Amino acid sequence: MNRQNDTLVPRHILVTGGAGFIGANFARWVARRYPTTHITVFDALTYAGKRDNLAGIPDDALTFVRGDICDADAVDAVLRPTAADACASGHTPPAVDAIVHFAAESHNDNAIADAAPFLRTNVIGTYTLLEAARRYDIRFHHISTDEVYGDLPLDGVERFNEDSAYRPSSPYAASKAASDHLVRAWHRTYGVRATISNCSNNYGPYQHVEKFIPRQITNILCGLRPKLYGDGHAIRDWINVEDHCSAIWAVLTRGTIGRTYVIGTDGEMSNAQVLRAILRAMDRPGDDFEHVTDRPGADRRYALDAARITAELGWHPRHADFEQGLESTIRWYVDHPQWWRGDKAVTERRYARQTGERS
Repeated sequence: MNRQNDTLVPRHILVTGGAGFIGANFARWVARRYPTTHITVFDALTYAGKRDNLAGIPDDALTFVRGDICDADAVDAVLRPTAADACASGHTPPAVDAIVHFAAESHNDNAIADAAPFLRTNVIGTYTLLEAARRYDIRFHHISTDEVYGDLPLDGVERFNEDSAYRPSSPYAASKAASDHLVRAWHRTYGVRATISNCSNNYGPYQHVEKFIPRQITNILCGLRPKLYGDGHAIRDWINVEDHCSAIWAVLTRGTIGRTYVIGTDGEMSNAQVLRAILRAMDRPGDDFEHVTDRPGADRRYALDAARITAELGWHPRHADFEQGLESTIRWYVDHPQWWRGDKAVTERRYARQTGERS
């Protein structure tokens, strides 16, 4: 790693799941701001990952490898210093000196229908990467979720922080909790230079249409009524994906090894409030939606206290105006129908099959 203004800047990062929503935004964020850092994206290109999400990153800054994080040989081939592949420009990047681990199965409804892929990717995959980081002494940052903490009372004022107990409610959250525990164990037992960040709900461009905000936007664009789970009172803490990316970089380059950092922006909003904000921004009546049955075991409220990352690393969100960020996100989906239309019908059919919703 190189040092710039007391920040350790990796020369070459491996971004697992880097063709997915947050991973691709992170790769783009790094490429714009740190052009001397080479990025290798390692992604299985499941339904939620697209090679096109990385379009525009300069060829000499990016290497793409299609692979499965559970495949130890494939991971080793990417990380082995003598096996670095030349990128498209013919330049051979330096050995990987940091792993940023996004790769995960992440959709709650899919986990309820079949938890097996979540256990495989989120637990076995993380174990495989940790073993590789241990073998080559590579800095490791693990991306996790606020869902590992369970939920809070709707009428409460408490917030989750780095010392909150783990009480996962869903198969997805349990698999992420397990992966967090593995990271901590590999740091304490084997000395892997690891950190963890637990973040709130992200929104922004390149998010798959199965997720709440892009699903409602694309429903409206397709002439379908938006869907609201249950009574709509459930509260989530929302963060613009650009702010999440900057927080990850702060932890990766300046965070204390062995520590966990909670990332949030005090962006608590109920699902009903978010949906009505979408309707308002898209010139639709505030009651133009359908209630659908809530998923089993759904958490009621998430809220995060980001005091540690603010105090220790000086991180602050730059895009805390939710309605402004939402309008920008809507514009992106309006302007990129070719990106999401192919996934939309498949997603709505899956929802109908899983939950009995009308598509």
